[in-house]
Amino acid sequence: MRISTAQMFNQTTTNVMKSQSATSKIMEQLATGKKVNTAGDDPVAAIGIDNLKQQGAVVDQFLKNIDYASNRLAVSESKIGNAENVVSSMREQMLRSVNGTLRDSDRQTIADDMRGSLEELLSIANSKDESGNSLFAGFKTNSEPFAFDNNGKVVYSGDSGVRDSVVASGVTVGSNIAGDSVFMNAANSTGDYSVNYSSTQQGKFSVESAKITDSSLPVTGNYTFDFADNGAGGLDLNVTDSAGAVTTIPNFDVTNPVTVDGIELQLKGAPVAGDTFELTPEQNSNMFDTLNSAIALLEDGSKLNTPQGQAEMAQLLNNVSSGQEQMASSRSVAGNSLKSLENYTSTHKEEQLVNQSALSLLEDLDYAEAITEFEKQQMSLNAVSSVFSKVGSMSLFDYI
Repeated sequence: MRISTAQMFNQTTTNVMKSQSATSKIMEQLATGKKVNTAGDDPVAAIGIDNLKQQGAVVDQFLKNIDYASNRLAVSESKIGNAENVVSSMREQMLRSVNGTLRDSDRQTIADDMRGSLEELLSIANSKDESGNSLFAGFKTNSEPFAFDNNGKVVYSGDSGVRDSVVASGVTVGSNIAGDSVFMNAANSTGDYSVNYSSTQQGKFSVESAKITDSSLPVTGNYTFDFADNGAGGLDLNVTDSAGAVTTIPNFDVTNPVTVDGIELQLKGAPVAGDTFELTPEQNSNMFDTLNSAIALLEDGSKLNTPQGQAEMAQLLNNVSSGQEQMASSRSVAGNSLKSLENYTSTHKEEQLVNQSALSLLEDLDYAEAITEFEKQQMSLNAVSSVFSKVGSMSLFDYI
Protein backbone atom coordinates (compact mmCIF):
# COMPACT_ATOMS: atom_id res chain seq x y z
CA MET A 1 0.00 0.00 0.00
CA ARG A 2 1.44 3.32 -1.01
CA ILE A 3 1.16 6.27 1.41
CA SER A 4 1.65 9.67 -0.05
CA THR A 5 3.49 12.42 1.78
CA ALA A 6 0.35 14.59 1.83
CA GLN A 7 -1.75 11.77 3.35
CA MET A 8 0.83 11.16 6.04
CA PHE A 9 1.01 14.89 6.78
CA ASN A 10 -2.78 15.27 7.09
CA GLN A 11 -3.13 12.21 9.32
CA THR A 12 -0.40 13.35 11.66
CA THR A 13 -1.84 16.90 11.80
CA THR A 14 -5.28 15.49 12.71
CA ASN A 15 -3.77 13.45 15.56
CA VAL A 16 -1.93 16.48 16.89
CA MET A 17 -5.11 18.58 16.80
CA LYS A 18 -7.08 15.86 18.63
CA SER A 19 -4.46 15.66 21.34
CA GLN A 20 -4.37 19.44 21.68
CA SER A 21 -8.18 19.57 21.89
CA ALA A 22 -8.27 16.88 24.59
CA THR A 23 -5.53 18.65 26.51
CA SER A 24 -7.36 21.99 26.29
CA LYS A 25 -10.58 20.38 27.52
CA ILE A 26 -8.85 18.95 30.58
CA MET A 27 -7.17 22.29 31.25
CA GLU A 28 -10.58 23.98 31.17
CA GLN A 29 -11.95 21.36 33.59
CA LEU A 30 -9.02 21.93 35.94
CA ALA A 31 -9.55 25.68 35.79
CA THR A 32 -13.32 25.54 36.52
CA GLY A 33 -13.35 22.48 38.75
CA LYS A 34 -16.25 21.14 36.63
CA LYS A 35 -16.16 18.11 34.40
CA VAL A 36 -19.19 19.33 32.44
CA ASN A 37 -18.75 22.90 31.22
CA THR A 38 -20.88 22.74 28.08
CA ALA A 39 -23.76 20.55 26.95
CA GLY A 40 -21.39 18.99 24.44
CA ASP A 41 -19.20 17.59 27.21
CA ASP A 42 -22.03 15.29 28.40
CA PRO A 43 -25.53 16.00 27.01
CA VAL A 44 -27.34 13.71 29.47
CA ALA A 45 -25.51 15.09 32.50
CA ALA A 46 -26.00 18.64 31.25
CA ILE A 47 -29.79 18.20 31.29
CA GLY A 48 -29.65 16.89 34.86
CA ILE A 49 -27.37 19.73 35.94
CA ASP A 50 -29.71 22.33 34.42
CA ASN A 51 -32.75 20.82 36.18
CA LEU A 52 -30.95 20.71 39.53
CA LYS A 53 -29.81 24.31 39.20
CA GLN A 54 -33.37 25.42 38.41
CA GLN A 55 -34.66 23.54 41.46
CA GLY A 56 -31.91 25.10 43.55
CA ALA A 57 -32.87 28.60 42.38
CA VAL A 58 -36.51 27.96 43.34
CA VAL A 59 -35.51 26.69 46.78
CA ASP A 60 -33.23 29.70 47.28
CA GLN A 61 -36.16 32.01 46.49
CA PHE A 62 -38.38 30.12 48.93
CA LEU A 63 -35.75 30.60 51.64
CA LYS A 64 -35.51 34.33 50.87
CA ASN A 65 -39.31 34.63 51.14
CA ILE A 66 -39.24 32.72 54.43
CA ASP A 67 -36.48 34.96 55.78
CA TYR A 68 -38.48 38.09 54.88
CA ALA A 69 -41.71 36.74 56.38
CA SER A 70 -39.94 35.45 59.50
CA ASN A 71 -38.32 38.82 60.20
CA ARG A 72 -41.61 40.71 59.90
CA LEU A 73 -43.58 38.17 61.92
CA ALA A 74 -40.93 38.03 64.65
CA VAL A 75 -41.00 41.82 65.03
CA SER A 76 -44.82 41.86 64.94
CA GLU A 77 -45.04 39.12 67.55
CA SER A 78 -42.64 41.02 69.79
CA LYS A 79 -44.58 44.28 69.39
CA ILE A 80 -47.87 42.58 70.22
CA GLY A 81 -46.20 41.14 73.32
CA ASN A 82 -45.14 44.68 74.32
CA ALA A 83 -48.69 45.90 73.75
CA GLU A 84 -50.04 43.11 75.96
CA ASN A 85 -47.74 44.21 78.77
CA VAL A 86 -48.91 47.82 78.46
CA VAL A 87 -52.58 46.82 78.47
CA SER A 88 -52.07 44.46 81.40
CA SER A 89 -50.50 47.29 83.40
CA MET A 90 -53.38 49.63 82.53
CA ARG A 91 -55.95 47.02 83.57
CA GLU A 92 -54.24 46.72 86.95
CA GLN A 93 -54.51 50.48 87.33
CA MET A 94 -58.22 50.33 86.47
CA LEU A 95 -58.74 47.71 89.16
CA ARG A 96 -56.79 49.83 91.66
CA SER A 97 -58.93 52.84 90.87
CA VAL A 98 -62.08 51.03 92.06
CA ASN A 99 -60.80 51.27 95.62
CA GLY A 100 -63.34 53.42 97.43
CA THR A 101 -60.73 54.97 99.68
CA LEU A 102 -59.01 56.79 96.79
CA ARG A 103 -59.52 60.53 96.44
CA ASP A 104 -60.37 62.25 93.16
CA SER A 105 -56.77 63.51 92.98
CA ASP A 106 -55.52 59.94 93.32
CA ARG A 107 -57.70 58.82 90.44
CA GLN A 108 -56.53 61.78 88.38
CA THR A 109 -52.95 60.65 88.93
CA ILE A 110 -53.91 57.17 87.74
CA ALA A 111 -55.67 58.69 84.73
CA ASP A 112 -52.58 60.73 83.82
CA ASP A 113 -50.41 57.65 84.05
CA MET A 114 -52.87 55.70 81.90
CA ARG A 115 -52.90 58.52 79.34
CA GLY A 116 -49.15 58.11 78.92
CA SER A 117 -49.58 54.35 78.59
CA LEU A 118 -52.26 54.86 75.94
CA GLU A 119 -49.82 57.00 73.93
CA GLU A 120 -47.26 54.21 74.28
CA LEU A 121 -49.80 51.66 73.07
CA LEU A 122 -50.60 53.87 70.08
CA SER A 123 -46.89 54.14 69.28
CA ILE A 124 -46.56 50.35 69.36
CA ALA A 125 -49.57 49.99 67.04
CA ASN A 126 -47.88 52.38 64.58
CA SER A 127 -44.54 50.52 64.63
CA LYS A 128 -42.55 50.24 61.41
CA ASP A 129 -40.10 47.66 60.10
CA GLU A 130 -36.50 48.28 59.04
CA SER A 131 -37.71 49.55 55.64
CA GLY A 132 -40.05 52.13 57.16
CA ASN A 133 -43.23 50.16 56.38
CA SER A 134 -46.01 50.04 58.97
CA LEU A 135 -46.26 46.61 60.56
CA PHE A 136 -49.96 46.72 61.41
CA ALA A 137 -51.46 48.59 58.43
CA GLY A 138 -52.42 45.61 56.25
CA PHE A 139 -51.71 46.45 52.62
CA LYS A 140 -51.42 50.20 53.34
CA THR A 141 -47.85 49.98 54.58
CA ASN A 142 -47.00 53.57 53.62
CA SER A 143 -49.53 55.10 56.01
CA GLU A 144 -49.72 55.41 59.78
CA PRO A 145 -52.66 53.14 60.63
CA PHE A 146 -53.80 54.51 64.02
CA ALA A 147 -54.52 58.12 64.98
CA PHE A 148 -56.83 60.17 67.19
CA ASP A 149 -59.71 61.87 65.38
CA ASN A 150 -61.31 65.21 66.30
CA ASN A 151 -63.57 63.47 68.83
CA GLY A 152 -60.65 61.98 70.72
CA LYS A 153 -61.29 58.47 69.41
CA VAL A 154 -58.65 56.34 67.74
CA VAL A 155 -59.47 55.46 64.14
CA TYR A 156 -57.85 52.79 61.97
CA SER A 157 -56.90 53.90 58.45
CA GLY A 158 -55.23 50.64 57.42
CA ASP A 159 -57.05 47.61 56.03
CA SER A 160 -57.39 43.90 56.78
CA GLY A 161 -54.94 42.84 54.07
CA VAL A 162 -52.52 39.99 54.76
CA ARG A 163 -49.45 39.83 52.50
CA ASP A 164 -48.82 36.20 51.61
CA SER A 165 -45.30 34.90 51.04
CA VAL A 166 -44.79 31.81 48.87
CA VAL A 167 -42.73 29.47 51.05
CA ALA A 168 -43.12 26.19 49.16
CA SER A 169 -44.73 24.93 46.00
CA GLY A 170 -48.41 25.86 46.32
CA VAL A 171 -47.97 27.03 49.93
CA THR A 172 -48.29 30.60 51.21
CA VAL A 173 -47.92 32.01 54.72
CA GLY A 174 -49.08 35.45 55.84
CA SER A 175 -46.12 37.70 56.59
CA ASN A 176 -48.01 40.32 58.60
CA ILE A 177 -50.79 40.77 61.16
CA ALA A 178 -53.36 43.42 60.25
CA GLY A 179 -53.86 46.04 62.94
CA ASP A 180 -57.65 45.80 63.08
CA SER A 181 -57.40 42.13 64.04
CA VAL A 182 -55.04 43.02 66.90
CA PHE A 183 -56.49 46.20 68.40
CA MET A 184 -59.90 46.94 66.87
CA ASN A 185 -62.07 43.85 66.45
CA ALA A 186 -62.34 42.38 69.93
CA ALA A 187 -65.67 40.81 70.77
CA ASN A 188 -67.98 43.00 72.84
CA SER A 189 -67.83 41.50 76.32
CA THR A 190 -71.62 41.76 76.72
CA GLY A 191 -72.37 40.16 73.36
CA ASP A 192 -74.23 42.01 70.62
CA TYR A 193 -75.04 45.24 72.49
CA SER A 194 -73.14 47.74 74.58
CA VAL A 195 -74.79 49.27 77.64
CA ASN A 196 -75.33 52.93 78.46
CA TYR A 197 -76.10 53.34 82.15
CA SER A 198 -78.10 56.30 83.47
CA SER A 199 -76.68 58.94 85.77
CA THR A 200 -79.80 58.54 87.90
CA GLN A 201 -79.09 54.87 88.59
CA GLN A 202 -79.56 53.96 92.25
CA GLY A 203 -79.39 50.17 92.28
CA LYS A 204 -76.05 48.41 92.14
CA PHE A 205 -76.41 46.26 89.06
CA SER A 206 -74.75 45.67 85.70
CA VAL A 207 -75.60 43.89 82.47
CA GLU A 208 -73.62 40.67 82.19
CA SER A 209 -74.68 39.78 78.65
CA ALA A 210 -77.01 40.95 75.89
CA LYS A 211 -76.99 38.46 73.03
CA ILE A 212 -79.20 38.00 70.01
CA THR A 213 -80.69 34.51 69.96
CA ASP A 214 -82.96 35.06 66.94
CA SER A 215 -81.60 37.58 64.42
CA SER A 216 -84.99 37.93 62.69
CA LEU A 217 -86.71 39.47 65.75
CA PRO A 218 -84.73 42.47 67.08
CA VAL A 219 -85.79 45.92 65.92
CA THR A 220 -82.96 47.97 64.43
CA GLY A 221 -81.67 50.60 66.81
CA ASN A 222 -81.48 51.06 70.57
CA TYR A 223 -83.55 49.48 73.33
CA THR A 224 -84.42 51.25 76.58
CA PHE A 225 -85.04 49.30 79.79
CA ASP A 226 -86.95 50.82 82.73
CA PHE A 227 -87.61 49.25 86.13
CA ALA A 228 -90.93 50.06 87.79
CA ASP A 229 -92.52 49.14 91.10
CA ASN A 230 -95.24 46.55 90.45
CA GLY A 231 -97.05 47.38 93.72
CA ALA A 232 -96.46 43.93 95.16
CA GLY A 233 -92.95 44.43 96.44
CA GLY A 234 -91.36 43.47 93.14
CA LEU A 235 -90.32 45.05 89.86
CA ASP A 236 -91.71 45.12 86.38
CA LEU A 237 -89.29 45.64 83.47
CA ASN A 238 -90.56 47.84 80.63
CA VAL A 239 -88.61 47.46 77.37
CA THR A 240 -89.02 50.11 74.66
CA ASP A 241 -87.60 49.52 71.15
CA SER A 242 -86.47 52.23 68.74
CA ALA A 243 -89.93 52.31 67.16
CA GLY A 244 -91.59 53.11 70.50
CA ALA A 245 -93.18 49.69 71.06
CA VAL A 246 -93.21 48.72 74.75
CA THR A 247 -92.91 45.19 76.13
CA THR A 248 -93.55 44.65 79.84
CA ILE A 249 -91.97 41.79 81.75
CA PRO A 250 -93.82 41.40 85.06
CA ASN A 251 -92.20 40.30 88.30
CA PHE A 252 -88.66 40.68 87.02
CA ASP A 253 -86.20 38.23 88.59
CA VAL A 254 -82.56 39.26 88.25
CA THR A 255 -81.38 35.66 88.67
CA ASN A 256 -83.10 34.58 85.44
CA PRO A 257 -82.29 35.77 81.92
CA VAL A 258 -84.85 37.92 80.12
CA THR A 259 -85.66 37.49 76.42
CA VAL A 260 -87.20 40.33 74.41
CA ASP A 261 -87.42 40.44 70.60
CA GLY A 262 -84.90 37.64 70.31
CA ILE A 263 -82.44 39.38 72.67
CA GLU A 264 -81.42 37.42 75.76
CA LEU A 265 -80.41 39.66 78.64
CA GLN A 266 -78.70 38.65 81.87
CA LEU A 267 -78.26 41.11 84.73
CA LYS A 268 -76.22 40.94 87.91
CA GLY A 269 -76.94 42.83 91.10
CA ALA A 270 -80.05 44.53 92.43
CA PRO A 271 -81.83 47.21 90.37
CA VAL A 272 -84.44 49.40 92.02
CA ALA A 273 -87.58 51.11 90.76
CA GLY A 274 -86.69 54.09 88.59
CA ASP A 275 -83.42 52.66 87.31
CA THR A 276 -82.97 52.66 83.55
CA PHE A 277 -80.36 51.75 80.96
CA GLU A 278 -80.04 51.59 77.20
CA LEU A 279 -78.70 48.95 74.83
CA THR A 280 -76.89 50.04 71.67
CA PRO A 281 -76.09 47.53 68.90
CA GLU A 282 -72.33 46.88 69.02
CA GLN A 283 -70.76 43.48 68.44
CA ASN A 284 -67.12 44.61 68.58
CA SER A 285 -65.05 46.81 70.83
CA ASN A 286 -61.60 48.25 70.30
CA MET A 287 -58.88 48.50 72.87
CA PHE A 288 -58.14 52.18 72.34
CA ASP A 289 -61.70 53.40 72.85
CA THR A 290 -62.14 51.11 75.86
CA LEU A 291 -59.04 52.46 77.58
CA ASN A 292 -59.88 56.02 76.57
CA SER A 293 -63.32 55.63 78.15
CA ALA A 294 -61.74 54.25 81.31
CA ILE A 295 -59.45 57.30 81.51
CA ALA A 296 -62.41 59.65 80.99
CA LEU A 297 -64.31 57.85 83.76
CA LEU A 298 -61.39 58.29 86.15
CA GLU A 299 -61.15 61.98 85.27
CA ASP A 300 -64.87 62.53 85.96
CA GLY A 301 -64.57 63.44 89.63
CA SER A 302 -66.25 61.05 92.02
CA LYS A 303 -68.41 59.36 89.37
CA LEU A 304 -66.60 56.08 89.93
CA ASN A 305 -68.13 55.91 93.41
CA THR A 306 -71.67 55.97 91.99
CA PRO A 307 -73.63 52.88 90.85
CA GLN A 308 -73.44 54.17 87.26
CA GLY A 309 -69.67 54.60 87.42
CA GLN A 310 -69.15 51.18 88.97
CA ALA A 311 -71.33 49.52 86.31
CA GLU A 312 -69.46 51.32 83.54
CA MET A 313 -66.08 50.34 84.99
CA ALA A 314 -67.21 46.70 85.21
CA GLN A 315 -68.17 46.80 81.52
CA LEU A 316 -64.87 48.46 80.57
CA LEU A 317 -62.85 45.91 82.52
CA ASN A 318 -64.68 43.11 80.72
CA ASN A 319 -63.97 44.76 77.37
CA VAL A 320 -60.28 45.10 78.26
CA SER A 321 -60.20 41.38 79.03
CA SER A 322 -61.87 40.66 75.69
CA GLY A 323 -59.30 42.86 73.96
CA GLN A 324 -56.47 41.05 75.72
CA GLU A 325 -57.84 37.75 74.43
CA GLN A 326 -57.94 39.23 70.92
CA MET A 327 -54.33 40.38 71.17
CA ALA A 328 -53.24 37.02 72.54
CA SER A 329 -55.01 35.32 69.64
CA SER A 330 -53.24 37.57 67.11
CA ARG A 331 -49.91 36.90 68.79
CA SER A 332 -50.66 33.19 68.60
CA VAL A 333 -51.28 33.51 64.85
CA ALA A 334 -47.86 35.11 64.43
CA GLY A 335 -46.25 32.43 66.60
CA ASN A 336 -47.87 29.58 64.68
CA SER A 337 -46.79 31.13 61.39
CA LEU A 338 -43.21 31.43 62.66
CA LYS A 339 -43.24 27.79 63.70
CA SER A 340 -44.55 26.79 60.28
CA LEU A 341 -41.82 28.84 58.59
CA GLU A 342 -39.16 27.11 60.70
CA ASN A 343 -40.45 23.73 59.52
CA TYR A 344 -40.35 24.81 55.88
CA THR A 345 -36.84 26.19 56.38
CA SER A 346 -35.64 22.81 57.66
CA THR A 347 -37.29 21.05 54.73
CA HIS A 348 -35.71 23.40 52.19
CA LYS A 349 -32.27 23.12 53.82
CA GLU A 350 -32.46 19.34 53.49
CA GLU A 351 -33.59 19.72 49.89
CA GLN A 352 -30.62 21.99 49.23
CA LEU A 353 -28.21 19.38 50.57
CA VAL A 354 -29.74 16.66 48.39
CA ASN A 355 -29.63 18.88 45.31
CA GLN A 356 -26.05 19.95 45.96
CA SER A 357 -24.97 16.35 46.45
CA ALA A 358 -26.62 15.26 43.19
CA LEU A 359 -25.19 18.27 41.37
CA SER A 360 -21.72 17.49 42.69
CA LEU A 361 -21.92 13.93 41.35
CA LEU A 362 -22.87 15.21 37.91
CA GLU A 363 -20.50 18.13 37.43
CA ASP A 364 -17.73 18.24 40.01
CA LEU A 365 -14.29 17.24 38.74
CA ASP A 366 -12.15 14.43 40.20
CA TYR A 367 -8.88 16.36 40.29
CA ALA A 368 -6.64 13.30 40.72
CA GLU A 369 -8.21 11.58 37.73
CA ALA A 370 -8.15 14.77 35.67
CA ILE A 371 -4.48 15.47 36.40
CA THR A 372 -3.54 11.89 35.50
CA GLU A 373 -5.48 12.20 32.24
CA PHE A 374 -3.87 15.57 31.58
CA GLU A 375 -0.39 14.10 31.96
CA LYS A 376 -1.32 11.23 29.63
CA GLN A 377 -2.59 13.67 27.01
CA GLN A 378 0.56 15.76 27.37
CA MET A 379 2.77 12.70 26.82
CA SER A 380 0.66 11.65 23.84
CA LEU A 381 0.81 15.14 22.35
CA ASN A 382 4.57 15.33 22.83
CA ALA A 383 5.03 11.92 21.24
CA VAL A 384 2.87 12.74 18.24
CA SER A 385 4.61 16.08 17.81
CA SER A 386 8.06 14.45 18.04
CA VAL A 387 7.20 11.74 15.48
CA PHE A 388 5.60 14.27 13.16
CA SER A 389 8.72 16.47 13.38
CA LYS A 390 11.04 13.62 12.47
CA VAL A 391 8.88 12.10 9.76
CA GLY A 392 8.13 15.49 8.28
CA SER A 393 11.84 16.26 7.89
CA MET A 394 12.68 12.98 6.11
CA SER A 395 13.49 13.09 2.40
CA LEU A 396 14.39 10.43 -0.24
CA PHE A 397 17.44 12.48 -1.03
CA ASP A 398 18.83 11.64 2.41
CA TYR A 399 19.20 8.03 1.23
CA ILE A 400 20.58 8.63 -2.27
